Amino acid sequence: MQKIRKGDEVVIIAGRDKGKRGTVLRRVDDEHLVVEGVNVVKKHVRPNPMKGQTGGIVEKSMPIDQSNVMLFNPVTGKGDRVGLRMLEDGRKVRFFKSNGEQVGA
Repeated sequence: MQKIRKGDEVVIIAGRDKGKRGTVLRRVDDEHLVVEGVNVVKKHVRPNPMKGQTGGIVEKSMPIDQSNVMLFNPVTGKGDRVGLRMLEDGRKVRFFKSNGEQVGA
């Protein structure tokens, strides 16, 4: 089970975007994820009339390593570590290590 999933609000803890908050848009692979408004680069794009694309410089969010993000805890207002816990009915749930509350509950 992934500790950080699509749709989670995260805080960047390292790199040039340190301190920014954003929502996880997608997971690229096991280690990388794309966060909204973070690690934005300018990419030069050639026009492609077959696809109806115009050329120019576009801004694109690039993947960031998951070790550089922490899940945002709304109770404390800071980034927090996440653990996994088994419930009595056999489900796995994520919880914040600082206060023990369930993520998303």
